[in-house]
Amino acid sequence: MERRHFARSILAAAGAVALGAKAQEGSPAAAAASPAPAVAGLKPFLFEKDETFWYETLRSFGHIAYGGAEFGEVVMTAQRIRGGDYDSWHDEWRLTADRVAAEAQQSLAAGHNVSARDAFFRASNYYRSAEFFLHGNPADARINAAYDRSVECFRAAVRLTDGAIEPVRIRYEGTSLPGYFYRAAGGGGKGGKRRPTVVMHNGFDGSVEEMHYVAAAALVERGYNVLSFDGPGQPGPMHREGLVLRPDWERVVGPVLDHVLARPDVDAERVALLGNSLGGVLAPRAAAFEPRIRALIALDGIYDMGVKTLPMFGGQREVARRVLTAPSAPDIDKALAQMAAHDAQARWAFGHGAWVTGKGTARGYLSTLLDYHVADGVAERIQCPTLVCAAANDMFFKGQPEMLYAHLTCPKTLLALDDTLGAGAHCHAGAQRLAMARIGDWLDATFAAPLRS
Repeated sequence: MERRHFARSILAAAGAVALGAKAQEGSPAAAAASPAPAVAGLKPFLFEKDETFWYETLRSFGHIAYGGAEFGEVVMTAQRIRGGDYDSWHDEWRLTADRVAAEAQQSLAAGHNVSARDAFFRASNYYRSAEFFLHGNPADARINAAYDRSVECFRAAVRLTDGAIEPVRIRYEGTSLPGYFYRAAGGGGKGGKRRPTVVMHNGFDGSVEEMHYVAAAALVERGYNVLSFDGPGQPGPMHREGLVLRPDWERVVGPVLDHVLARPDVDAERVALLGNSLGGVLAPRAAAFEPRIRALIALDGIYDMGVKTLPMFGGQREVARRVLTAPSAPDIDKALAQMAAHDAQARWAFGHGAWVTGKGTARGYLSTLLDYHVADGVAERIQCPTLVCAAANDMFFKGQPEMLYAHLTCPKTLLALDDTLGAGAHCHAGAQRLAMARIGDWLDATFAAPLRS
């Protein structure tokens, strides 16, 4: 009886329990889960009726700023894709990626290293995009094929940076995590002076390679070393070893800090942690328990992933956990399947989430979201200066940055950007240079001031 009641609540919510999927207007769950609507956001000019495909296209537009895409290549690829068709999305991005990778190889063979490097970077990002929507079937051979090519092209580009970027492996629980160490522009390097350093990671679905276009290249040119990495549940460890996502992110960041602080060119008193997207809750969780982090950037901030599911369970976390982790809950499973059939965002989030959490089902994935939070006094443990980024029209986590900010007791800054600046989308996609200017300026000021011991 209880499960049937909650199944009806889930269907009424029509998407509020997906990773950021929106509740139907007028439903009780919508009122509980969604803040008041903001001003109209950036209007899509591609995939006008498919918010999910539009956001992923806008994400690629954002990567233009630091060499991850070309405007014409993105537009021409998107125009060939059938909206809502995952196979079409893969095929057209794969076609573009193959073409750009071939051009990179031709430039390399002819000795045009700069042209080759630039094309390899773009091809890598296009391969990343190609396999993005396929994770609902982890056995699909196209996933690893495109992922492997993404990494191969990125590393081909790295080899053409004259040692400015170095692939690294970070020891972690009997295995290792993949990453890249970027030497600061203008004086960083082997044998050089110790420099401020930013450790960074992606979130629910992005790769360490993508972080190059999101934040790494921007901070390197501002004089920071950068160590970017993939943790459990993120593409490298997930594709290679099946290491699934975990909420106790301090257990991941600790070994990464061990690695970076062993370097002679890193200033231990000026190490920041930046978490992107779902990293906006993972990084704060790590900072709450890791005193070696001297500054924190949540891009964008998240306080509690459970708010997406709790309204359907009377706001009671343990009730939600009991129902979602039951050995059998056919009514709930049916309700979630119906939701995914009618909500494109839920369809993608459930498929990808079931894979990266290792739960294998939408219900199992949703149960894990209850553990991704900095509630119950965790946020209040953070002591380092913290920048919480907030996007006014975030389709995934609207309202979450403000919740995180309200609970912080450390020195804190809220960076709110909206679509009057073209920066209102999740993680400010489409306004990468503007966002990184604000973030970089905050970091400069923070590390210039005396830091709390």
